[in-house]
Amino acid sequence: MDARRLAYLRALGIDVWRRRAPAGGLAAVPDAQGAAVPAVALARGPASEPAAGVSREPTAVSPVEPPRESATAPSGASAGAPDLRATASVATPSRPAVPDERPAGSTAPASAGPVAAHAGPSDHPPAGRLPDPAHPAARLDWAGLEEAVRRCTACPLHATRTNPVFGVGNRQADWMIIGEAPGGDEDRQGEPFVGRAGQLLTSMLRAIGLAREQVFIANILKSRPPHNRDPRPEEVQACLPYLFRQIELVNPRIILCVGRIAAQTLLETNLPIGKLRGRLHRLATGRPMIVTYHPAYLLRSPIEKRKAWQDLLLALQTLEEADQAGAQP
Repeated sequence: MDARRLAYLRALGIDVWRRRAPAGGLAAVPDAQGAAVPAVALARGPASEPAAGVSREPTAVSPVEPPRESATAPSGASAGAPDLRATASVATPSRPAVPDERPAGSTAPASAGPVAAHAGPSDHPPAGRLPDPAHPAARLDWAGLEEAVRRCTACPLHATRTNPVFGVGNRQADWMIIGEAPGGDEDRQGEPFVGRAGQLLTSMLRAIGLAREQVFIANILKSRPPHNRDPRPEEVQACLPYLFRQIELVNPRIILCVGRIAAQTLLETNLPIGKLRGRLHRLATGRPMIVTYHPAYLLRSPIEKRKAWQDLLLALQTLEEADQAGAQP
């Protein structure tokens, strides 16, 4: 397992199995190729606590295939902290067809293989709409834009929100993270991605060497929809000019779009996220964008964290290739 992937697994709290030296007296046994190898004891790393009633002592076992971590969340997880464990296979099989997001509790095979190479500068032609230069937001600076969001009454959400959620982070960042809409925690604090999903997003960024403060984070909507329902078209239309202006002001080298609704909105498509992730897109302005699963979905379906890791690597690869070429992505 390479160092970058191991760092990602550790950042997400994933248990990594390792082989101990063979215990005295254990007989050597043949491997799949017929070579004699000693039987080994398998032990869990120190980051994991055993479940109640389970012995902490390592158990000697017969030679087996390399173990895989469980895809289900541990039963003793605290309700106040996110479950950051996920399945992580050491093997690197070929990449299968990618399914769409699935409801909580469903399972499906997921590839842990390497990042698929993207064809040319982008897998798709530029998509989405261009910013409207006639909209008042298109001429605002940061201070004016934030004030405009605070005073906005263009859709009914202003009447039910606690706080507008403008965005946060480095306003000259190379990376911009775009989600769907604020949730309850974000509505109360006025900052995007601060709940359990936000904690997971922070861990994902840390795994690729980025602090939360190094990126700019925003949402399609600046106000929370009641009961966290999906945004309505009129709400999206009211908020998009603010987001477009944020993108222009930040001028990121790459956008990481998290979640189905955000991706479908920016690309103006009805394709499921399973067909949008794993490849390089470009917005109508030519800006590169990678689509991945929303952290809230990853909390419900931790097995998909492996695919999110592939998407993060693809974003890094896109920037590295641009750096080697001496050009913008």
